Amino acid sequence: MAGGIRESHGGGGDDLAENHEINVTPFIDVMLVLLIIFMVAAPLATVDVNIDLPVSNATPVQRPDKPIYLTIQPDLTVNLGNDPVAKDALQTALDAQTKGDREQRIFLRADKVVAYGDVMEVMNELRRAGYLKIALIGLEATPADQVATPAAGAAQ
Repeated sequence: MAGGIRESHGGGGDDLAENHEINVTPFIDVMLVLLIIFMVAAPLATVDVNIDLPVSNATPVQRPDKPIYLTIQPDLTVNLGNDPVAKDALQTALDAQTKGDREQRIFLRADKVVAYGDVMEVMNELRRAGYLKIALIGLEATPADQVATPAAGAAQ
């Protein structure tokens, strides 16, 4: 027969052979889709954020009449107001400036190039001296005109 499916040469049963092989094509398709998803999602999981810490958009805190500024310069010298002070004499100089009132807020400002660890060392010295109210000073950037003015943010 020219167009027949299969003819059996014997009894009248169906002699089609069973196929016991696994069709892996759907499995490969699913794996390729998952591979593409992971290839697209992997770069999104990395942290690559460029930040500029000294700029703040926070609302400035009301400053006292005579704020006490502690400045860390790029060469890691510390100034209390406009006068340089040694780190080991910081407590004595602060007590003289505040008249022993450790509840006054100290405004800490540091140059951009000063390492974070160096800022933390000065903050630890302030804590050892008993001054726990520290305000970090940065530049305030307004989105409209991008004019930089000093701003105080409280950190306790």
